[in-house]
Amino acid sequence: MQQRLHTRVRLRLPVRLRWAAPLGQQSEVCETRNVSRGGLLLACHKHHGEGFPLWVTFPFDHAAPETQPEVLARVVRSQPLRGTDADREGIAVHFEGLPHAAGSGSKSEAIPEAKNGSSRSVALPIRVRPRHILWHEEAMTLEVSAHKIRFLSNREYALGETLLVTFANDDTKPWQGGRDIPAQIVNVEKLPLGTSLVITLKRYVD
Repeated sequence: MQQRLHTRVRLRLPVRLRWAAPLGQQSEVCETRNVSRGGLLLACHKHHGEGFPLWVTFPFDHAAPETQPEVLARVVRSQPLRGTDADREGIAVHFEGLPHAAGSGSKSEAIPEAKNGSSRSVALPIRVRPRHILWHEEAMTLEVSAHKIRFLSNREYALGETLLVTFANDDTKPWQGGRDIPAQIVNVEKLPLGTSLVITLKRYVD
């Protein structure tokens, strides 16, 4: 008999899911069916396969969509629901890290100070683009430090390439500077599932 790490509670609350797609970020507001400290069971209209990364805002407040914490989660199970939810997909997600407030409070509250320059798991919306391309990619960070960020991407980038980084919220951005902050790609990782890449950027220091 399988033992659960965390107790589940039956609860119906709105949840926003955000994910990276080839033509930009997409989102859907779903509803919980049960909740635990380790994850959620959701009723959604969109299908997401096992292992797919999502950024979760829970509970989601429609009145303040851009000032709420987000946390990285992964799909562990997805299957059609029955009964009154027959038109929806049942998606079970497991939290990958602790949520940090990305749009409210002071900077020190939004992004905890990393020790010895190490990175922290922080979900922040960013825009990135090469110098010679005007169109940016919308992405979400996985980790942030004073000089590096890791983010999930659906575009192909080359090791050593320079990208211009724009943080969506000036109040919580971890790097000081202008709108487009140059940074170099120092690592490119392919996720085990899917076609997304994890890009590590190191900002140029004067």
